[in-house]
Amino acid sequence: MMDPLASPLLTDLYQLTMLQAYYERGMTQEAVFEFFVRELPRERGFLVAAGLGPVVDFLESLRFGEEELEWVRSSGRFSRDFADRLAGLRFRGSVDAPPEGTVLFASEPLLRVTASLPEAQLVETRLINLLHYATLVASKAARCVLAAKGRHLVDFGLRRAHGAEAGMLAARSAYLAGFAGTSNVLASARYGMPVSGTMAHSFIQAHDDETGAFEDFALSCPSEVTLLIDTYDTEAGAAKVVAVAPRLRERGIAIGAVRLDSGDLCEHARRVRAILDAGGLREVRIFSSGSLDEHRIGGLVGCGAPIDGFGVGTLLATSGDAPFLECAYKLQEYAGRPRRKRSEGKATLPGRKQVLRRHTPDGTMAGDLITLEGETGAGSPLIVPVMRGGRRVAPPEDLGMIRRRVAAGLLSLPAHLRALGGDPPYLVEIAPKLYELAARTDLEAAAGSR
Repeated sequence: MMDPLASPLLTDLYQLTMLQAYYERGMTQEAVFEFFVRELPRERGFLVAAGLGPVVDFLESLRFGEEELEWVRSSGRFSRDFADRLAGLRFRGSVDAPPEGTVLFASEPLLRVTASLPEAQLVETRLINLLHYATLVASKAARCVLAAKGRHLVDFGLRRAHGAEAGMLAARSAYLAGFAGTSNVLASARYGMPVSGTMAHSFIQAHDDETGAFEDFALSCPSEVTLLIDTYDTEAGAAKVVAVAPRLRERGIAIGAVRLDSGDLCEHARRVRAILDAGGLREVRIFSSGSLDEHRIGGLVGCGAPIDGFGVGTLLATSGDAPFLECAYKLQEYAGRPRRKRSEGKATLPGRKQVLRRHTPDGTMAGDLITLEGETGAGSPLIVPVMRGGRRVAPPEDLGMIRRRVAAGLLSLPAHLRALGGDPPYLVEIAPKLYELAARTDLEAAAGSR
């Protein structure tokens, strides 16, 4: 049975119809496509590039199995010769990209694919699908990390994510952006990230007595005890935690944290902290959840709420304030000639590109230059080889390494971007040679159309 998430049929129909036409007309020379974000959403001052690992996994395993080929043959849309060509199709091209976790900005390539035109075209939909969502959530998560100022963050987004794969990718993206872990058990098993959780209000409601619910949960799960205290009355719940703590301590069980999920979190946290401290539970942490994002986290941190950690769910997994990026995967070169789109409002610059980044002496990002591949100048190149001949050039990076890259990138952002401002925008310049190449490409296109 075909794996729907790995199947090459997880694509738009026009990818296959274009492929058939390419094969019929012998258009199989080398093509260069680049994926980039045209402009940042109003609520974003930067991006965190994510999804490269899953993209490489997809490209290395790309193949049409017998079930997929049978669908192509029986669909009535394609020739048998085309299906036979697909049977042998593999991705044998090259990929260049900034390392996953790199902080990027509008117009800067997150990925470049160089392959035969059919190979590079076929993978467009799935590559956009993976890179767009992972980058969207990683960028949102990074903003939460900055707002939390070192406090513990956990991904709670699975239940509200737009599907199972989105829940998995959101957990991965949040972790690489700096979250401490996830509530998603499968994400923990697959990616090796810490998993943590508390309890639902239904657990409390199913008991006749709230104190009894606390005690039952702690006895059943003694190694990680976080008690949800706002099912009925938050401060009364905190008092019951104080009451049950000595009985649990006698059995060798320590309460690690309490969770607040509703109401005025800043005021409740202050009152709960006072109750816990007065009851001798100064070591018990306060964890908060409930429609949180970087703005609300920043507000809670700013008001001095004694909250030690946050569970971020719906607004993370859906990137609620900016639920999409205006991104594109566009042809930049074919058969050795630069190509570009000139559509109104969506024009592209042709050629294979590199991004050079400058830093101030203290390590702060000072500006980027988008230029042609191979050009040198002030700044360090961001785009590096990832795949050659359809195979990765280095072993997969572990998420710990990517997390460290994100942390370093966030630390090097200008102060106003670290504070989640976007004005003035980060300086990204276009090299004059790119404009010159675009002008030459336009002249050649005009001459060829005569």
